[in-house]
Amino acid sequence: MVNRKELRPESSPQAAYGARLRKLREERGWIQEDLAGPMECSSQHISAVETGRKPATLPFSRRADKLFGLAGTSQSFEREWREMRHGVLLEGFPEYVGYESRAVEIRLFEIGIIPGLLQTPEYAQALADGDVRRGSITADQAAERVAFLAGRQAALARERPPMMLVVLDESCVRRPVGGRAVMEAQLRRLTEFAEQPNGVLQVAPFNMGERRPFNLPVNLLTLADRSMVAYAESHAQGHVERESTAVLPLLTAYHQLQAESLSQAYSVAMIDEVRKGTP
Repeated sequence: MVNRKELRPESSPQAAYGARLRKLREERGWIQEDLAGPMECSSQHISAVETGRKPATLPFSRRADKLFGLAGTSQSFEREWREMRHGVLLEGFPEYVGYESRAVEIRLFEIGIIPGLLQTPEYAQALADGDVRRGSITADQAAERVAFLAGRQAALARERPPMMLVVLDESCVRRPVGGRAVMEAQLRRLTEFAEQPNGVLQVAPFNMGERRPFNLPVNLLTLADRSMVAYAESHAQGHVERESTAVLPLLTAYHQLQAESLSQAYSVAMIDEVRKGTP
């Protein structure tokens, strides 16, 4: 293809939006002119959005959702546009979520808070409300964040859900969030997850000490073609990695983490003990 610009979806949320638009278009064998009519704009405008030179708008996103059959889903362009506008998601995270919804295996390690995919609505709301009180996000952004999380969770509730392997640092289950009732329900949600045939739950105890291989949360996805995607984030930025030379060492470290963590039975027993003493 002449003058085809290579995209870097990891560079910004706007670039991720454009790259996904191009991907969906090309999967259907459409050229940019095929989108111009239904999208009520020129093919030049389509090109500018795909390459990140122009931001998408809300009407543009809604027309894209109608065209690609995404309206009302967790993968809608409208949802992605709202997240970009309100700045709720870290850079790189929208790209990761696109992979997450297609994963056949999900491996998670979290420190301090319960992973989003296992959060109850009340727990998620309590975290968002805390950010509002600190002034880091607005009330509208908090609502967007909670709604986005609900969409992620719904996307995994399919006929053949992914296998989920979750390791929680002990701080996740001992850190109270939202008060007694919220925390008790959240811990109960964890034990229910451990009973599911597609779920494995382990706790990395405090006494693991320096044997814990990760000092930051880590997400590892296995896709249907057995390729892998890693996602990690700092306080200010998220990063998606697909190169096997970077992902495979993380997978090795994750296996080491599982080997050092409590078994699922002992992990559930610890969570039950914490539930009994929930402050």
